[in-house]
Amino acid sequence: MTYDVHIIGGGLAGTEAAWQLGKRGFKVRLSEMRGTGERSPAHQGDGLAELVCSNSLRSDDDTANAVGLLHYEMRALDSLIMRAADKARVPAGSALAVDRDVFSDTIEAELTALPNLTLTRERVDTLPDTGLTIVATGPLTAASLAEKIGAATGADSLAFFDAIAPIVYAETVNMDIAWRAARWDKGAEASIALGSDGKDYINCPMNKAQYLAFREELLSGEKTVFKEWEANTPYFDGCMPIEVMAERGEDTLRFGPMKPVGLDDPRTGRWPYAVVQLRQDNKLGTLFNMVGFQTKLKYAEQTRVFRMIPGLENAEFARLGGLHRNTFLNSPTLLDRQLRLKSSPHIRFAGQITGCEGYVESASVGMLAGIMTACELAGRDWAEPPRTTALGALLAHITGDAEADTYQPMNINFGLFPPIVTEKKIKKPARKLVYTERAKGDLAPWVAQITA
Repeated sequence: MTYDVHIIGGGLAGTEAAWQLGKRGFKVRLSEMRGTGERSPAHQGDGLAELVCSNSLRSDDDTANAVGLLHYEMRALDSLIMRAADKARVPAGSALAVDRDVFSDTIEAELTALPNLTLTRERVDTLPDTGLTIVATGPLTAASLAEKIGAATGADSLAFFDAIAPIVYAETVNMDIAWRAARWDKGAEASIALGSDGKDYINCPMNKAQYLAFREELLSGEKTVFKEWEANTPYFDGCMPIEVMAERGEDTLRFGPMKPVGLDDPRTGRWPYAVVQLRQDNKLGTLFNMVGFQTKLKYAEQTRVFRMIPGLENAEFARLGGLHRNTFLNSPTLLDRQLRLKSSPHIRFAGQITGCEGYVESASVGMLAGIMTACELAGRDWAEPPRTTALGALLAHITGDAEADTYQPMNINFGLFPPIVTEKKIKKPARKLVYTERAKGDLAPWVAQITA
């Protein structure tokens, strides 16, 4: 064996795990299927850590947002994903959105510069019998390996659908109708610090008649036909197709991704009845993705229906939406507290295949798997992150705190944290700040211990 650890999968979790091990001097073999002529149904390129359904890593607010706190904690541990995201950042208000290509290129450059890391473009079809291994193949694990994982776990993996939002060429948006503003007028300060004017989102307004007609076409438009084996696969609520949301009620969309609150149309001085927002997708500002518009409409229908949106009547699409099936393990049953497969403890799982949901969550679990493995190789005891931190709360949820019988993909949220216990009731606006301040205070000594 010419390596200490074999990492299978070059997505966000696999690359983060590889970084955490490689920078500590351990020899890593990183296997990635893309680049062999094969790709998953959702990927478009061969670059490492390709972002598929969105270019946003969500809120970067570490004082009042759980995912922003997770960003903070990952930065404290020299996360490669966060380092690349900060370099590739594009204006998006208080959200951390990135140029996809710069993001992926940065990660690949950093990893291939490590002298003790070998990147191999190969498809791995089975789980190794020996040797420390991290499986980070993500929610689109190749069928052959997924079958072997199913055999090793003794249980069927669960599955859900994830949908991809379309991307529009900015020059094709009619700015006589649309206008620029912050998302719900928030986060302008963060964007101004990046050299933006703070008006990072393109807003396409709808009146009531336009909204109702648009919703009707979403409902009646021709959809992707599921294969027999996909028919009963549930959706993950955090990535619901736009037309499925439309089915849930007349006002669901305009109280969700099409919410107009705080967005004054400069032509009328009033909020529109509903609004479609586009978020910058690359550093050049030439591409914008349709926020919350993941879809299973067929391609021709997407072009027809989305051009009903005022301002997008002549829109050209760099990418249309799509739908893919995600698979994940029942981790609370199958994995121990160090992400090891109970039946084969030389194998760890990391990323979305463990049932965490979201780019940041996936990368953070990869980071933890890498640090755990580094401790094992160095003969050091592993210390769990405090459960009051975002890392600790997410890890605990995945590895045993969640209800196994109803386990479903989960984003990081304050509901996973131990409650704040005080004699005096904390008012709601201040509660999140208390959570984040407690987490930061508990994080610092753990980081010092784990990196000593």
